[in-house]
Amino acid sequence: MNPGPWGILIIAVAALLLFGRGKISSMMGEVAGGIKAFRKGMAEDDTPVAEIERNSTAEPTTVDQAKDIDRSKDA
Repeated sequence: MNPGPWGILIIAVAALLLFGRGKISSMMGEVAGGIKAFRKGMAEDDTPVAEIERNSTAEPTTVDQAKDIDRSKDA
């Protein structure tokens, strides 16, 4: 069953009444921020496959070492 224009209008009004205009706009801003962060992360992940394979043969790192490496990348 495909909702018609009146069904979509009723759903939009109900969402506006439940959440309010400010809450909906802030949620859309958070979604946009998440998309931007995802795209930035994908752009930064340009590590060649050969380098990944070479690093995987090295001795394994502990969880604490991996956390330290992540923190140093964020800085």
